[in-house]
Amino acid sequence: MTSKHPSSGRDRWAQLRFVIIGRLFAEPPEPGELQARLSELASRTWRHPLSGEPIQFGLSTLERWYYKARSCSDPVGALKNRLGSHYGMFPSLPLEVREQLVRQYREHPGWTMKLHYDNLCSLNRNTTFEVPSYPTIRRFMRAKGLFRNARPKRQTAGAIAAQERLESLEVRSYEVEHVHALWHLDFHVGSRQVLNRSGDWITPKLLGILDDRSRLVCHLQWYWDETAETLVHGLSQAIMKRALPRSLMTDNGAAMLAGETVEGLKDLGILHRKTLPYSAYQNGKQEFLWSRIESRLMPMLEGEAQLTLKTLNLSTQAWVEQEYNRSLHSEIGMTPLERYLEGPNVGRPSPEALELSRAFRLKTSRKQRRSDGTIALEGGRFEIPSRYRTLENVHLRYARWDLSQVDLIDPREAHILAPLHPVDKTANASGVRKRMDPVTPSLQPVPTTGMAPLLRELIAGYAASGLPPAYIPIDDEGDA
Repeated sequence: MTSKHPSSGRDRWAQLRFVIIGRLFAEPPEPGELQARLSELASRTWRHPLSGEPIQFGLSTLERWYYKARSCSDPVGALKNRLGSHYGMFPSLPLEVREQLVRQYREHPGWTMKLHYDNLCSLNRNTTFEVPSYPTIRRFMRAKGLFRNARPKRQTAGAIAAQERLESLEVRSYEVEHVHALWHLDFHVGSRQVLNRSGDWITPKLLGILDDRSRLVCHLQWYWDETAETLVHGLSQAIMKRALPRSLMTDNGAAMLAGETVEGLKDLGILHRKTLPYSAYQNGKQEFLWSRIESRLMPMLEGEAQLTLKTLNLSTQAWVEQEYNRSLHSEIGMTPLERYLEGPNVGRPSPEALELSRAFRLKTSRKQRRSDGTIALEGGRFEIPSRYRTLENVHLRYARWDLSQVDLIDPREAHILAPLHPVDKTANASGVRKRMDPVTPSLQPVPTTGMAPLLRELIAGYAASGLPPAYIPIDDEGDA
């Protein structure tokens, strides 16, 4: 039977040699019997450790093995073939050709090893340097770590930084110590199209939320698009079904960096941890989930010719709750549900649905128009209650996909002061106006009471200064 982990040629030779002479150590010969025992072993036929062909060994060879192994604490290691002095040195590869190969790799890290070899041969076709065989070049490149490393398709600063980080830092798997300490969130583009109500075929997007420690899928749902609205819709369901997590890891997609998402995570006390651009390996647990969906769930839907989003979501929920969360996970040695219940758990109770919807909203400010007490918001105008008409700048919270919940808030405490509604021009056309409640002391004009206090103070001060009159009166008793 073939071994699952085949040993090297040196190990096989050492094992054969030890099998031959090892019996001399298990049953030591009596004085004067060693040569007879060695002659007996030399007359026997053995199987070649590599080719399997019959082979015999001379008495002197067996004697040398015996004395070499007897004096060592590790007899098998002592019987291994000695490494050649040139091992790992690649003497057939000239120094100049090595430098050419390394320089060529630095210029073209995305080339295959065969392409590097062919170009190296072309470069030295008219030179005196001899290029060794392709297997030698391949062994050299593997020994020096010159593996194929394709450049990112988009040569942006983020892509280049991610590439440099991957090349310079180690990649290690990780796992947090507590359930709900870290959730993973990501979108996955489906492998088949779905028919919508308009009769169009659209490729749906799957939102997946996964607990890092237990690998439990907190929520899965298919959507028509990948927006902040769908992200908040799915994340809110995961929180209400499971718990409020301590941190959430996402990529740098537009939905993940939207103001509503950022403000909601901040208000709920969830630390937002973002992966580096073009570094999907940092969220590798999600990638494993996508592979399971494409290899298990989607093949079972191949017979559904008219697949709809509703059918897809119903099937996905049944599969993830009845199979995925209850199946043995090879990495953790138990089912995700068992490890989720095992804990330890640092999750917090979920807020009410209304509180969740209010959390995932933008915070912004607008300047109030004094002429009619309105503000401009998302292309429309909203009325400010008259009791807040003295505010020059008002602070608001709203979600761009739901302008039915726009609230005026206190910027210091973030408390909701009043809901705001769009201007109803039809109702305003009736001419009926609500009387404004006073917010300051009455400002109705009253009769004047003579000279202003400041002017009287100035006159008294001028008189007390002792300066001569600044003008010559014409008539002290009356006007000129």
